[in-house]
Amino acid sequence: MAIDQISIFVENSPGRLAEVTQTLGAAGIDLRAMSIADTMDFGILRLIVNEPARALEVLKAAQCVFSVTPVLAVSVADKPGNLARALSALAAEGVSVEYAYAFIARQRGNAYVIFRVEDNERAQAILEKNGIQVVNSDELYAL
Repeated sequence: MAIDQISIFVENSPGRLAEVTQTLGAAGIDLRAMSIADTMDFGILRLIVNEPARALEVLKAAQCVFSVTPVLAVSVADKPGNLARALSALAAEGVSVEYAYAFIARQRGNAYVIFRVEDNERAQAILEKNGIQVVNSDELYAL
């Protein structure tokens, strides 16, 4: 149940992030989640969008450098300790989380977390075995 995450390499300069998001917005692409990691020269903008295939076409036409990475999305009750419960379940089975980022949605009471792990299928099975909801792409894109 992996979700397509788009990673865009952006120059670390004033306005570049605005240009990329404006390009997507002008095409009607809605951002669901976003994370950015930077260095002195460039950043990696990680996005979950409502229409990933269309977003890729738009980014290609805009000559952006990007890649697609399969990630897991989970929904946890927005209460203290629930993220720790998900992470502890993965850790107990020896699954390392390469990176994660969270976001909220219009639905009250839940938080959503994107996990990048080495083996999505194994991580999904562990999470579901521990009663943690893994969200499929249709659910996520509809948020």
